[in-house]
Amino acid sequence: MPLIEHIYELRTRLLISVAAIVVTLGFGFWWYGTGVLGVPSLGGILTGPYCDIPPGARLQLGDAGDECRLLATGPFEQFMLRLKVAATAGIVLASPIWLYQLWAFITPGLHKNEKRYGIVFTILAAVLFIGGAVLAYVVIVHALEFLLSIGDNVQTTALSGSQYFTFLIQLILIFGVSFEIPLLIAMLNVAGVVSYETLARSRRGIIMGIFVFAAVASPGQDPFSMLALAVAVCILVEAAIQFARLHDKRRKKSRADWLEVDDESASPLAPADGLGGAGTLE
Repeated sequence: MPLIEHIYELRTRLLISVAAIVVTLGFGFWWYGTGVLGVPSLGGILTGPYCDIPPGARLQLGDAGDECRLLATGPFEQFMLRLKVAATAGIVLASPIWLYQLWAFITPGLHKNEKRYGIVFTILAAVLFIGGAVLAYVVIVHALEFLLSIGDNVQTTALSGSQYFTFLIQLILIFGVSFEIPLLIAMLNVAGVVSYETLARSRRGIIMGIFVFAAVASPGQDPFSMLALAVAVCILVEAAIQFARLHDKRRKKSRADWLEVDDESASPLAPADGLGGAGTLE
């Protein structure tokens, strides 16, 4: 297509993606304070890790001291926080639509085998991101308990909603994005940019880099989230390296015939039929 048609198509797909995010944002804004079909409210789900902390390590409200609430320090903080959480939920819930729009925009420029790999990688990207988010949600209970109880004999932490949800969203996004690193390695291998031999030689450096990245990227700087992120990504990266080994082995096997030809020789050609006897020379 001409460039102008590509621009029009990009505009259409962007509008569809934004419209889907706006719809899911509205749903997330409503879900924030209301349960859906037996599922707790989004606010209740996200505050679960904080409320699971022993009462002595957080501010207690109510006569019996068993009410779990976050603080709001400004008149518009609750509304803006609800909008922020709803926007994040909207982007996640609408991900199948905007990922499909992105994929549909890229697909016409790919070969058939690249399209097949692209579909697999798109599905794996969504699964890995969700897996990282779930792991972050599980880890945050132990991370908060460590961070808030380290000095609970002297003071009690009263977190505001903005502080808590910012920490939670950052942790979920970092885990989700970090889980895409192994997929990126596999994509580079399929594209022929990185070989298994290169990855195998760099394995120790990659592992060291992952641990350094986890130490720097974890928003709480607590040992639980850092170790959980580093170990999980290392396991996934090792799986990507083994995928590269199998893929390179299959690639070499499929190209064995012409790989044996040296650079100065012509590759062997199969006899041509129907060319007026020009197929085989005696």
